[in-house]
Amino acid sequence: MSLNTVLENQTELLKRGFSRRSFGRIASLITAGAALPFYNEPALAQLSYRGDMPPDTVMINANENPMGPCPEAADAIHSIIAKGGRYLYGETFKMDKILAEQEGVKPNYVMAFAGSSDPLHRAVLSYTSKDKPLIVGDPGYEAAARAANFIGAKVITVPLTRTYAHDVRAMIAASPTPGLFYICNPNNPSGTLTSKEDIEYLVANKPAGSVVLLDEAYIHISNAPMSSYLVAQDKDVIILRTFSKLYGMAGLRAGAAIGRPDLLEPLLKWSAGANPITGMIGASTSLQVKGLVPQRRKTIGDIRENTFAFLSKNNVTFIPSETNCFMVDVKRPGRQFQDAMLKEKVAIGRVWPIMPNYVRITVGTKDEMAKFQSAFLKCYNA
Repeated sequence: MSLNTVLENQTELLKRGFSRRSFGRIASLITAGAALPFYNEPALAQLSYRGDMPPDTVMINANENPMGPCPEAADAIHSIIAKGGRYLYGETFKMDKILAEQEGVKPNYVMAFAGSSDPLHRAVLSYTSKDKPLIVGDPGYEAAARAANFIGAKVITVPLTRTYAHDVRAMIAASPTPGLFYICNPNNPSGTLTSKEDIEYLVANKPAGSVVLLDEAYIHISNAPMSSYLVAQDKDVIILRTFSKLYGMAGLRAGAAIGRPDLLEPLLKWSAGANPITGMIGASTSLQVKGLVPQRRKTIGDIRENTFAFLSKNNVTFIPSETNCFMVDVKRPGRQFQDAMLKEKVAIGRVWPIMPNYVRITVGTKDEMAKFQSAFLKCYNA
């Protein structure tokens, strides 16, 4: 990053209400990129992963997809490893082009990243400040709020509705000068949907100058419509895509931000370098495999519904989800239940302060969920 760019960024941050004391922390965020331990996936995962676990532990704690990349993507990844000494920017451009075509937007409306957390953090850095708060649902994915807190931007949390959707009207009313509205849809951790109509209402009625960040990391697993049409209509919307969930590439890191070029341009100011060519070729290949999305959606959905039938049969309260994670009321502090399940060699997800007796469960394989059911009954009835 050149000296002129640094000075330009500092001038912009001053205009947005940041103090000069904030520059050091923001600079460290930019330099470290997605590797900072205070808000990234490893830090959040530590709330579920603790200590050394036996190799046969069932890992249903991090919303991963145990199917991994599809065979076609795996072959493409293997074939490109020998070229790993090159940046091969063409692989990124190819992924941008294919994704833009499938999403129905212009090519320059797509910006590839190593996963979707990277552009999420960049959007927070670009559009929030002390005077332009981040508005989020609660419970929700915490990374955005942690990034905002770190740079000194205000965070306003708004409880979800009774149906566990984002309360968009309350979010609009939360601040007269919001910078960014963060909507994870389907939501993490509840796995529930905010309706197309509510999202359209938020976009149409939000205060001028604010941006809606739609994190659709889990959208492929649900039957909900994607929101790309809002970007195609040039609304103040940035959509996040990831290949970590349905496509099974969490460890390979591929994702994208989709939005108007003028909305994406600020994200480029905090450039973190080239994308991994393994992730890019895996993503572009996955996008071209016909039938992959509905096939995997059905596999995950069948296992999820079987698990829900088990919970209902045993009179266990849970939140009906439309993705690969869901929340269960374990009738006692969730952290204690995590410990009990870990002793049974089943690692489950973390707990949100607003719902202390609920734990998040990831949908694993059929065999993994059978082991979950056995361990769950033992711990739940203890």
